[in-house]
Amino acid sequence: MTTQRPFVPPEPRIGVLGSYGGLNTGDEAILTCVLTCLRAHRPRARLVVFSRDAEHTRAHQPLADEALDWEGVPHRTLLETLSGLDLLVLGGGGILYDGEARRYLRLVRAAQLGGVRTFAYAVGAGPLREPDDREAVRTVLSAMDEVVVRDEESRLVLEEAGVERDVTVTADPALLLPPEPFTARMMAAEGVPAGARLVGMSVREPGRAAEHLNEGDYHALIAGVADFLVRRLDAHVVFVPMERQDVRHAHAVLSRMAAPDRGRILNGAYSPGQVLGLMRHLDLVVGMRLHFLIFAALSGLPVLPLPYAGKVFDFARRLGAPTLVGVAREQSGLLLAELDRLWDEFPQRRPELVARVRGLQDLARETGVRCGALLDDLDDLHGRAAQAPGPEREKSLLAVDEV
Repeated sequence: MTTQRPFVPPEPRIGVLGSYGGLNTGDEAILTCVLTCLRAHRPRARLVVFSRDAEHTRAHQPLADEALDWEGVPHRTLLETLSGLDLLVLGGGGILYDGEARRYLRLVRAAQLGGVRTFAYAVGAGPLREPDDREAVRTVLSAMDEVVVRDEESRLVLEEAGVERDVTVTADPALLLPPEPFTARMMAAEGVPAGARLVGMSVREPGRAAEHLNEGDYHALIAGVADFLVRRLDAHVVFVPMERQDVRHAHAVLSRMAAPDRGRILNGAYSPGQVLGLMRHLDLVVGMRLHFLIFAALSGLPVLPLPYAGKVFDFARRLGAPTLVGVAREQSGLLLAELDRLWDEFPQRRPELVARVRGLQDLARETGVRCGALLDDLDDLHGRAAQAPGPEREKSLLAVDEV
């Protein structure tokens, strides 16, 4: 009598597609957290990152088994790689916006047509007004196994674009990033004085994802905020670039300050974990970049978001932070009043901030649970196919390949 051996599912090949490759510290934080989650659920899975700079990803993402360029690569080559996947994970991060959405979704659609399961991992959406991008979003997201977005604003954007399916709202994957050391020696190398009160600031460039920013207005506004904090708190201001372009805009703000000698712009190249570790040196944070604000919140700092887009406004609301509307010079008085109130009241507010951050972290973990459930479903399909007798087994295996 032959004893049937228990079925052991094959280890899956999982692709991860996003704006990766060292272009943005926040996106790299997301990739680290997505890969960590996938590795925890499937320790021996083959993790393939589709990157905009594969060399950077290979050097900085040790959890990735492969990193492949997807821009400027022959379509046939990409199709061959996509067809060998069991699952393609889109995101996370804000990638579904005008001019970019259709580019990412072209790969997702190719995977779907090749029978690959697809999962949107806490993505961000908006603005979405271009007809081609809206059509791509409607078509591709409707065919995905599950769509998870990181905030309510993104869900509303997808609904307005015509997506008619269940969309789950969780939170940004970077809320699960662990800190790495940012030492006193590193601070000294950046010219930041020891023992001083420090305010962290983050600025960004205008563009498709920040279409309402006016350079002159917001540079002057933030310079005024920085000078106010220098006087009010006897502080030094540390500008933290999250993208290369941020450096130029930080210099533009510094040049408009009345006390530019009290400002420093970080020049080193740091990992997302190190930027998170930097937060322990700061006393207050004012910023535009979403992940700069997330890192500050994870560190329990008083945070004043400057909402240039819906995703920042949404995060401020969920955090219980002041929810200013937009970044414009006429808001200067309101902004300074909020800063005053935030600094004075933060000792009483801090327990609520900590509780809200924990709640957001629980939501961020839920995305991983949902993705893991899809992987378990794939195992069940393979298992049923392997256990089917004779010809039925061959039919089942063919059906699994066609899913």
